[in-house]
Amino acid sequence: MYNLPQKLLAEFIGTFTVMFFAIGAICADQYLRAASQIPIGTLGIALAYGLSYAITVGALSHISGGHLNPAVTAGYWVTRRLGTLQALFYWVAQLLGAIAATYLLVAIVPDAIWTSAGRGVTLLAPDFTRLHAMVLEGLMTFFLVFVVFATLVDARGAFNKMSSFAIGLTVSVGVLFGGPFTGAAINPARAFAPALAARYWSNHGVYWVGPLLGGVIAAVIYDRLFLTEQSPL
Repeated sequence: MYNLPQKLLAEFIGTFTVMFFAIGAICADQYLRAASQIPIGTLGIALAYGLSYAITVGALSHISGGHLNPAVTAGYWVTRRLGTLQALFYWVAQLLGAIAATYLLVAIVPDAIWTSAGRGVTLLAPDFTRLHAMVLEGLMTFFLVFVVFATLVDARGAFNKMSSFAIGLTVSVGVLFGGPFTGAAINPARAFAPALAARYWSNHGVYWVGPLLGGVIAAVIYDRLFLTEQSPL
């Protein structure tokens, strides 16, 4: 068994890794555009986010559960798989990991590219309301947490041994659809760290209310409806 400091370090490193590559891919896309080269586009950004999530969950889930997302932790907490104090510590570790990744990108990415990449901030489409954005972020996170519970928590899941792959693909699909509308944070830490670095808080509540609510609902539904003792046939 791993102790709490080891679990928190795993959450810090894991969230750092995911945020570094997810936001870094946006910077790479802008660099290629500025250099008149073929950009990686939405598909490349989605794959960078999803694959980094999949790889990191696969590497660290045996230590901390591989949450890497306050919404996932909230799902574990509401279903009593994590105590209140431990959940708060997980949140702190995840947010610090995201902040560290963002500020490292600020330090190493040319300022012109960082600025053209919107400083990694998640933005709403001009004709997209806050309510629509909360619903979309909530639904994308709902599916993510539902997949986490179906593949990582539920030992009977068909993809239990490949849970990280399923989780990463869920993130990628979310970015492909939600990216143009909300930036597809699907993770409060993903939205918080760039907002802190850029000091840009417009519509920021969208990226907490939507994902946390979606994650909690998904966890409760799966826990109450599927993680019950199976009746004999």
